[in-house]
Amino acid sequence: MPPTSTATAARPGLTGAFDRYFSITERGSTIGREVRGGLVTFFAMSYIIVLNPIILGTVPDGTGAFIGGSEADATARVAAATALVAGVMSVLVGVVARFPLAMAAGLGLNAVVAYSIAALPEVTWADAMGIVVLEGLILLVLVATGFRQAVFSAVPRELKTAISVGIGLFIAFIGVVNAGFVRPGGGTPVTLGIDGSLASWPLLVFVVGLMTAIVLWIRQVRGALLISIVAATVLAFLIEAFGHVSDGDATGWASNLPVVPASLVQAPDLSLLGQFSLLGSVEKIGFFTVVLLAFTLLLADFFDTMGTMVAVGAQGGLLDAEGNPPRTKQILIVDSIGAIAGGAGSVSSNTAYIESSAGVGEGARTGLASVVTGAAFLLATFFAPVVNMVPAEAATPVLVLVGFMMMSQISGIDWRNLEAAIPAFLVIVMMPFTYSITDGIGAGFVAFVLIKVFMGKARQVHPLMWVVSILFIVYFLRGPIQSLVG
Repeated sequence: MPPTSTATAARPGLTGAFDRYFSITERGSTIGREVRGGLVTFFAMSYIIVLNPIILGTVPDGTGAFIGGSEADATARVAAATALVAGVMSVLVGVVARFPLAMAAGLGLNAVVAYSIAALPEVTWADAMGIVVLEGLILLVLVATGFRQAVFSAVPRELKTAISVGIGLFIAFIGVVNAGFVRPGGGTPVTLGIDGSLASWPLLVFVVGLMTAIVLWIRQVRGALLISIVAATVLAFLIEAFGHVSDGDATGWASNLPVVPASLVQAPDLSLLGQFSLLGSVEKIGFFTVVLLAFTLLLADFFDTMGTMVAVGAQGGLLDAEGNPPRTKQILIVDSIGAIAGGAGSVSSNTAYIESSAGVGEGARTGLASVVTGAAFLLATFFAPVVNMVPAEAATPVLVLVGFMMMSQISGIDWRNLEAAIPAFLVIVMMPFTYSITDGIGAGFVAFVLIKVFMGKARQVHPLMWVVSILFIVYFLRGPIQSLVG
């Protein structure tokens, strides 16, 4: 009998059951390492509890309404639901897939929901979250039928990379805009700070927070992103305490005031759960547009998850000879359920987090670490009021750094292959230029197909790319088409 089996059998009671189920000894780990790794992962990615409310809770939908009712209530409600769904999904991926991968609302995916879906005319937040649920259902079908790999193969590698890079640039742009670091200019589309100057204390908080995050990240400090948010928030509290911030003008705080709430702990407000309309958006923006938006979410979610699980598995030495992690299908099934749960919970699609690699670096090798991370998220639901203490200037620096992380994949594009590089370039730049991830992907896809056609290489285009590009053309021309039909 192999030594690992003997060691496992020797463990008594509950400890032995955990060991056998999660293959802890078999993968060269211990329960202690899994617990530490799970906590490290939580602290590395818990910033999403602060950032998701800033992205979802401060943007009105196409009817002018804020998620959950009022802007004042949205922040705490989104924070509580974000923590709850992340907790449930992280536990699920740990128990079902038994892999050290934690899940939460995806940065980038939430931006798609807020700025490219919910903001469309007449679309409500319930409609937008219904599209997220629809995307998750499609993903689940693709996994169950084996078609998910076909979707992955249909899109050229350069465009897959460009989607992540473009979303990274878009996220960074959202960060600097939400903090007021970049604003509409006088005579120019945008300008730095206030009339080209960093002439306010809140902008100092943003700069300090950004530099703190950068330095800690470079020094590979665990929890660097969370630490930077805490440090910048403390600075904001000190500034506000000494009364240096004006109220109601350009030099004031962009969102939350850094003040202590009446209570730091309270029962979570989970009223956002179940607030979605699966097909309510169809009659408002049309079937084709709904399909395109769901496909946009699907692409971003699908490719991000594939890359994340392979990267985490490689760091932990968990990949097989073909470069696949163990129980891949189970991971992808839970990921699909994460999209459904995220939409049903009104927090946008939940997906795998690359910050899981922080826990693997601490020694985590099994799903028990994900269970620990999930438990920490569930506990965090009772601390949602703390989110109201964090101003945008303290939280959005993390968006800029996450944008850098996603943009670092740009080296994977072969810029000498102009037929693919130019469409990839359009994907990347059109996302921030149009403030729409959907428009960026559409521009790149259509350009790719057209270039192949005019180069006499139409047969090189996958049939799915033809279908999607035609749908994008209809999407871009929906105004004239609606006028003709009407």
